[in-house]
Amino acid sequence: MDDTYSRYATLREAGPVQRVTTPLGGEAYVIIRYEEARAALHDQRLSKHPKNAPGYLRDSGLVTEAAGPVGVNMLSSDPPDHTRLRRVVGKAFTPRRVQALRPRIQQITDDLLDALPTGEEVDLIDRFAFQLPITVICEMLGVPVEDRDRFRAWTRAMTLVVSTPDERRRREEGMAALQVYLSGLIERCRGGVDREVPHEDQPDLLSALIVAADERGELDEDELRGTLMLLLIAGHETTVNLIGNGTLALLRNRDQLDALIADPGLLPSAVEELLRYDGPVENATFRFTLEDVEMGGVTIPGGSLVLVSLAGADHDPQRFDHPGELDLARRDNPHLAFGHGLHFCLGAPLARLEGMVAFASLFGRFPGIRLACPAEQLRLRYQSPLVIIRGLEALPVVLER
Repeated sequence: MDDTYSRYATLREAGPVQRVTTPLGGEAYVIIRYEEARAALHDQRLSKHPKNAPGYLRDSGLVTEAAGPVGVNMLSSDPPDHTRLRRVVGKAFTPRRVQALRPRIQQITDDLLDALPTGEEVDLIDRFAFQLPITVICEMLGVPVEDRDRFRAWTRAMTLVVSTPDERRRREEGMAALQVYLSGLIERCRGGVDREVPHEDQPDLLSALIVAADERGELDEDELRGTLMLLLIAGHETTVNLIGNGTLALLRNRDQLDALIADPGLLPSAVEELLRYDGPVENATFRFTLEDVEMGGVTIPGGSLVLVSLAGADHDPQRFDHPGELDLARRDNPHLAFGHGLHFCLGAPLARLEGMVAFASLFGRFPGIRLACPAEQLRLRYQSPLVIIRGLEALPVVLER
């Protein structure tokens, strides 16, 4: 497929923090070792706000003075705005509320698997890994599920690295189309919101966000649209890649898959190991130094772009024994797949639950599943030093019971 982990190993041997030239022509600092990566993820000298981004990044169109890659939301904010925005959304993603979704997630999973043919090639990304989380997040938000294919196209456009004029055009068109759609969706939903129902008791998350904005003044219109955009994209993209990357890892390590099928009790630790071994996010979202920062023996100048390599950190041999081996029974596994600190992934409980239901159901029903092509022919959607998302373009398999 690619040489991501061997590249990070080579960089790590040269030092925990490396200066690189990005495809946009500007410089960035990549943090590869676990200790420094974990520290960077909660270092308040590293800002998430795009106003602190280097000029070349703003010139590229990836960020503006006010908005990050997916609009104005908690992902591109620092405290106190980050604290306020995260609090508005956080109640919908508590472990208790997420666990209440399990029966519905199981039903969606079963329906999707019922529709898959056996004995012939099927793209597991297109028919299963994408369909499950996009259906769940659309239902949570009160977004019409029939629009999910449009979301997929917009998401792909908006997560382009933008290293060519064509990629910049496609990204800007995707961003504009999604913003127009979401603005219309918000206005349609506004007309039906029961203002007498408290924020936390609204029937869906979009209605709750509208009440938080209109009745409580907890977020403005740009933040409302940006938060909805973030939830739609992050709410499915991570799980698509967890299911896709995880399934491939198990198919390439058949002894581990057989162990999981034989002992479903391995499932919780298996999901954690799959997140570490080939996680859904390669680099944490952009961070910018507010001042000169010394890290790993390197002074990173103020105003620099910092890329925290989650993939590199989670394969650091100083933290994980035999990191290149898939071990579903691994116990000491404090991986960084969902980040760390203030910006730890709010949807982690949901992604974990979706992953557990998906893997248990898929392999329980189709224990004879196999790749329909050599693994070397599979391709990642994006390959660039600036890439954040790590996921397969397609995963052709043959399902056997």
